[in-house]
Amino acid sequence: MMGRNQSVISEFLLLGLPVEPEHQNLFYALFLVMYLTTVLGNLLIIVLIQLDSHLHTPMYLFLSNLSFSDLCFSSVTMPKLLQNMQSEVPSIPYAGCLTQMYFFLFFGDLESFLLMAMAYDRYVAICFPLHYTTIMSPKLCLSLVVLPWVLTTFHAMLHTLLMARLSFCVDNVIHHFFCDMSALLKLSCSDTQVNELVIFITGGLILVIPFLLIIMSYAQIVSSLLKVPSVRSIRKAFSTCGSHLSMVSLFYGTVIGLYLCPTASNSTVKDTAMAVMYTVVTPMLNPFIYSLRNRDMKGALGRVFHKKKTLFSL
Repeated sequence: MMGRNQSVISEFLLLGLPVEPEHQNLFYALFLVMYLTTVLGNLLIIVLIQLDSHLHTPMYLFLSNLSFSDLCFSSVTMPKLLQNMQSEVPSIPYAGCLTQMYFFLFFGDLESFLLMAMAYDRYVAICFPLHYTTIMSPKLCLSLVVLPWVLTTFHAMLHTLLMARLSFCVDNVIHHFFCDMSALLKLSCSDTQVNELVIFITGGLILVIPFLLIIMSYAQIVSSLLKVPSVRSIRKAFSTCGSHLSMVSLFYGTVIGLYLCPTASNSTVKDTAMAVMYTVVTPMLNPFIYSLRNRDMKGALGRVFHKKKTLFSL
């Protein structure tokens, strides 16, 4: 009887951002500029790391992968959001919704693992500087990059397949600007207990454990600095860890605030605002954080432009 009362959902309607109609064009222009800044900023970091041999180190290997992840993470949601803001019927096909959810999980999880790899790299560089090149061998660096790609592929596929088995009834309105997993579960008329259990278990593995390992890495760094305190070592630690700590705070702060500390009223506006922070704002700010606070990136930018200027003068 339950199956007879269900209808096949071929598409979902995305309500988008809680913006007044008269402000729609203003927000469209704002988000378009933010998305273009994200794409250009992260592409610049990737290109600089590829072109400058001084940046061919483990830290910048992780950073180039993180920039690629940020670029793709923002591209999963932003183009569709911009399209829907100019559309009278902001819809997304069922298959497109599941695809968006898959890549959203994939690149979001990948960012978590890469931030953990970067924290380990900083821990080795500060606590074991004389053994850095030995510990951070090419084999280990490759493993720290490849393993997250493999794990996130299976994790995102697991949630997508579990979502695909659910049935959706008449209500197809998603109170969000993208196909968020929690929003889709609210629309399902099937039993979602298995999905929720898997989310609880894997959420700890993908988000909480990397976050705790990052905290442990920085606790060891602080402990190492306190054993032999000096102005030079503290400055070096801040110069090498400041940018990464800023990125960790932006990413995990918003994710934890949204998923692990929900409000009692379950405000849709609050959820949307927090989601915008880690899907739009954080990927846009990361290139600025690393370019403005990192001497190596500034030096690489200067060297690349100097080479270009020399070539043009010839």
